[in-house]
Amino acid sequence: MSPPQGSDQGFAARDSNVDPLASLSRRVILVVTGWLLACAAVGWVATARQATTMAGMTSGLGQVGTGMPVAIAAPVFLAMWVGMMVAMMFPTAVPMVAMHYTVVRRRGQGAFATVAFVAGYLLVWSMIGVLPLLMLLGFRHLSASAGQSRWLPTLAGAVLMIAGFYQFSRWKWICLRHCRSPLAFLMRHNFGGGARAALRSGLSHGAYCLGCCWALMSVLLVVGLMNLIWMVGLSLVFLGEKCWHHGQVLPRIVGTGLALLGAAVLVYPSLLGLIAGAPSPTTGGM
Repeated sequence: MSPPQGSDQGFAARDSNVDPLASLSRRVILVVTGWLLACAAVGWVATARQATTMAGMTSGLGQVGTGMPVAIAAPVFLAMWVGMMVAMMFPTAVPMVAMHYTVVRRRGQGAFATVAFVAGYLLVWSMIGVLPLLMLLGFRHLSASAGQSRWLPTLAGAVLMIAGFYQFSRWKWICLRHCRSPLAFLMRHNFGGGARAALRSGLSHGAYCLGCCWALMSVLLVVGLMNLIWMVGLSLVFLGEKCWHHGQVLPRIVGTGLALLGAAVLVYPSLLGLIAGAPSPTTGGM
C-alpha cells in the first residue's frame, strides 16, 4: 500500500510539534505510566539476566567469528523477544495507551478494552520476532572464518546506512506522526466499542509503531540482538521520538549519525567489532 498522498508531509511536520501528553489528565498519565513501566521493568530484568547468562543470544553481525549463537528452541527465543519488546516499547506507548484509556472511560467501558489495545500492540512486535529468529538460525551455519571476510562489514555497514537514511523517509514521518498524535490516531482508527475493536485498534497502532521503529531496531542485528548498551540507547531514542515535546528533531540527528557510522564501517571494517563490543578473534576471547 502506498503512503497517503497530498499534504501528509505538512501534517507530519505540524502534528509532530504537538506534545503527545499535553491533553491528558495527570491522574491518567500516572496510572498508565505506572502500569506500563512496571511491565517494562520486569522485561528489563528478564532481558538483563538472559543477556548475561546466555552470551550466544547477543550475537549479531559484529559477533560472527567471536561469539556464535547458541542452540535455542524457537518458542524460547520468541518468549525472550517478547520480553525485549515489553522492555523497550512499553514506555514509548504511554501517550497512546493513556489516551485510549481516557476515551474508553468516557464511553463508560472498563480497563479491559485498554488491556486488549495493548495486547494488539504487543502482538505486532511479537510476530516480527520471527525475522531475527531466522537470522540467528542462519548465523549457526557460518564458520568462524566468516568473521574475517570482507562481505560481513559491508553488509553491516549497509544495514546501518539504510537505518540512517530511513529516518529521513516519508514513511518514517507518517508513522511517527500517528504515534505522536494519540487522539487523532484513535479518531481515525475507531472501530467501535468493546475489546475486539480495541484489539484491532492496537494492531493498527502496532503497525504504525513498527513502521516508525523497524529501521532502528535492525541495528540490533548488527551489534547484537541482546546488546544491553545498544538496547538502552535505542529505547531512549524511541521514547524521545514519541513522548518528548521536541522529539521530531531526533530522527534527523540519529539518522545522520547512523549513516555516518555505516559509512565508517564500510571504510574501516575493524570498527564493526568495536561498536558491537565483540572481542578480537586474535585474543581468543568470547
